[in-house]
Amino acid sequence: MSQHVNEMYKQRAARWARKVLSIDIVLLLAGLVVLADWAIAQTVDRPDVRVGDEWKFAVYYTVASATPNRTWLITSVTAVGIDGTENGEPLRLTRELNVVESPRDKSSNFKLLAFPLEVGKRWHYVNDWVFKMNASTGKSTVDATIVGYEKVTVPAGEFDAFKLTSKESLSGTSPAGSQYAGEITRTYWYAPRARAIVRSVSHDPYLGTTTVELVAFQLRP
Repeated sequence: MSQHVNEMYKQRAARWARKVLSIDIVLLLAGLVVLADWAIAQTVDRPDVRVGDEWKFAVYYTVASATPNRTWLITSVTAVGIDGTENGEPLRLTRELNVVESPRDKSSNFKLLAFPLEVGKRWHYVNDWVFKMNASTGKSTVDATIVGYEKVTVPAGEFDAFKLTSKESLSGTSPAGSQYAGEITRTYWYAPRARAIVRSVSHDPYLGTTTVELVAFQLRP
């Protein structure tokens, strides 16, 4: 009798072990599918920017604000670049939405974004710039990295976004001839749904901390 009971328990234990193993395999396969879908979602090509696309941003330094004070409006899209206005003044972008010239500055190779975007991607670039407010000129050497893909909330809403960081070593000369140097660090989020960097936080040794957040946007279909 005791031997019969022991055999029954062994058979039940074997069946239970097979069920657990089957469940583990199913969960593993499901996890692999989810990871595959996640990986696909993390690779994003250059956005199809359209004439009439508009973004309104709030730029602030110490006190947070949701009042827009910078508006981009696209007026022309060609194979070589994008033209528009920033607060009514000329704005020029690359096809990857990097600023070539704005009312504030002019750049030779500013490259916050390098499509296609995917988590883990890194790039290095050198940029010659002119700061129009005081006619300063200089050079920046920058290393950028896509560190993650996450949700970010700004006044315009919640977005799934790539999180990027960059470190910029800069040197330049003021109109008076004085030399200066420093390092700028940035953390910024690009949201494919908005076709834009929806949040950026920069730490500059001369300007302090600057935050830019998307407040509203309107995209052409």
